[in-house]
Amino acid sequence: MKTKHTVFSLLSIAALAMALSACGGNNDDNAASSAPASPSASSSASASAPAAGGETKEITITASNWKFDQTDIKVHKGDTIKLTLKNESGMHAIAIDDLNVEVKSGETKEFTVTDAGTFEFHCSITCGQGHDNMSGNIVVE
Repeated sequence: MKTKHTVFSLLSIAALAMALSACGGNNDDNAASSAPASPSASSSASASAPAAGGETKEITITASNWKFDQTDIKVHKGDTIKLTLKNESGMHAIAIDDLNVEVKSGETKEFTVTDAGTFEFHCSITCGQGHDNMSGNIVVE
């Protein structure tokens, strides 16, 4: 009887460890994002130098469980964006599908917006009950 209880406890702990490790996200840079987004504008990011008149905008977004501290970001066409993600709680990443940009916790990605439009960003790591609400917009004027 005690052996069955010990085996059951060990299996339960192993299953819990596997489930929790799955919540940690995928460190593979080639992994597809988990939530598709409908395109709202044509792809317009470039890793090159800013277009004429563009400025460099350093933007830090802090993610906590099921929210970003910034959800509406305004920049100008030709600006270079240095986007940093800080996780306050939980495991999160930011994907801007229309610009082919993904920023993981602690990373900074630099890209230039070359077209006007509204570009949705969202959490690309399934992080729990409020995951679907973790989104915002970058508005390029």
